Amino acid sequence: MTPAELSESLFALIQQLGERRRQSGSETILDLAPTDVTLERPRNRDHGDWSSSIAMKIAKPLGFSPREIAAQLAEGLEALPDVASVEIAGPGFINIRLEAAAAGALAKTIVEAGPVYGTGHLYDGIKINLEFVSANPTGPIHMGGVRWAAVGDSLARVLKAEGADVTREYYFNDHGSQIDRFARSVLAAHLGEPTPEDGYGGAYIGDIADQVVAKFAGNLAALPRDEQQEVFRQIGVDLMFTEIKEKLHGFGVDFDVYFHEDSLHESGAVNRAIARLREQGHIFESDGAIWLRTTTFGDDRDRVIIRSNGEPAYISGDLGYYLDKRERGFDQNLIMLGADHHGYVGRMMAMVEAFGDVPGVNLQILIGQMVNLLKGGEPVRMSKRAGTIVTLDDLVDAVGVDAGRYSLVRSSSDSQLDIDLDLLGKRTNENPVFYVQYAHARTQSVARNAVAAGVDRSVFAPELLTHDSESALLGVLQEYPRVVAQAAELREPHRIARYLEEVAGYYHRWYDGCRVIPLGDEPVTELHRTRLWLNDATGQVLRNGLGLLGVSAPERM
Repeated sequence: MTPAELSESLFALIQQLGERRRQSGSETILDLAPTDVTLERPRNRDHGDWSSSIAMKIAKPLGFSPREIAAQLAEGLEALPDVASVEIAGPGFINIRLEAAAAGALAKTIVEAGPVYGTGHLYDGIKINLEFVSANPTGPIHMGGVRWAAVGDSLARVLKAEGADVTREYYFNDHGSQIDRFARSVLAAHLGEPTPEDGYGGAYIGDIADQVVAKFAGNLAALPRDEQQEVFRQIGVDLMFTEIKEKLHGFGVDFDVYFHEDSLHESGAVNRAIARLREQGHIFESDGAIWLRTTTFGDDRDRVIIRSNGEPAYISGDLGYYLDKRERGFDQNLIMLGADHHGYVGRMMAMVEAFGDVPGVNLQILIGQMVNLLKGGEPVRMSKRAGTIVTLDDLVDAVGVDAGRYSLVRSSSDSQLDIDLDLLGKRTNENPVFYVQYAHARTQSVARNAVAAGVDRSVFAPELLTHDSESALLGVLQEYPRVVAQAAELREPHRIARYLEEVAGYYHRWYDGCRVIPLGDEPVTELHRTRLWLNDATGQVLRNGLGLLGVSAPERM
């Protein structure tokens, strides 16, 4: 019996209680949906396989004490064929223990489902645009962007696992003053001049300058300085785009759409957005400028869209970009931004409401905090190539792609993160990515050795899986679909990583206490063969979860 089936049975019993109360003449209003009847894993395994606090939530409308309600529900639950016992605890908790065969059946379910196990339907039919990284094409990707690369790609995988139609989108900021500063910096490097006061430094600027010269077909020296700068702008930005894409691809992150900010102004998207907002009565003009009245929707001040000199303000691109996404049919638009953009949220949500959409639904903004790399207990402060920032290359060179991605995803993105490079280089249980990957490799080693010992999956007798460590392992494996759904709903892929570490711990303890392969001349039994199903089920869950994080599941370590 799956948690969903058990929850459905419990909901049906509650409905029957409510109906009996109504038939007895009591005014009973149970405003309850099936999703309100939730089950949790008791922290103490002695309390059973599942626990529910629903009796305390429905006692008042039914006119009984929580313990009385729990007792009535327990009677119905005990009549279910897969339920071994039900106990009432504390003020009205219902603790449910399943028959060993019912609990153990999960192992076969997981193996037969394979990569599909854990997927759901939370976002079936929903089109989601997920915009992340979006680093300016003026230098290598710094650690804040790298964190969003890992978290964003994992979140896309999790949302797709729940049925969403996800488009990964990278917004290239190729319009504005930062591109001009970049072009001046590259030109200065080519001419052997000092870096402009507001320019970009680092060895990579000289590298880009050399590549521009190599790519340009004409005589640069014959061009006026402003034309030289334009050459370095066009070719240099394109070179940075290419490098950023290549570095992200090497990190396991690819995008479906690379959207250029310049296109918003060239395509008329900004003008269309202004026209739409004007129709809705939210545009006004003052002092020769065009304004959006965002204070109507809770913003601290109204926003200039087009300045009095005719130049677009920064928010103009936001208006055009949001409308463009909605016109492309996206139901939900998720944007991942750095901590320095926190003050940006209010105006964006006001903009959404001005368009007639729902803030927090049609547009959702996730804020990520800073990342520090530590070596020898001290922060790594500079990149060999970028000079002033720590980059994607620095992380990958230090610990590799798998450890880099895993370490960035395993903590909530709204908290500052310190990554200990020394720890991630260790092949011990202290290193979380090694701990999880080693658990998977161990499941594969057991499977290979089982074949050599003549243990196969020709028999499945789940009623034999009665060891405490087997019950505990089955319990945590059954949680995987719920964890995936929760990670998708809360936009928190770190829940997958923490869950996998829990699975690894339960598996290692099971491995120490239960043999899949007979000792010496012992015969192969049904128990050995059934345990192989549980071993392989664990491997499948670890593999599925690591896949959602974009981390490999090695067969040997």
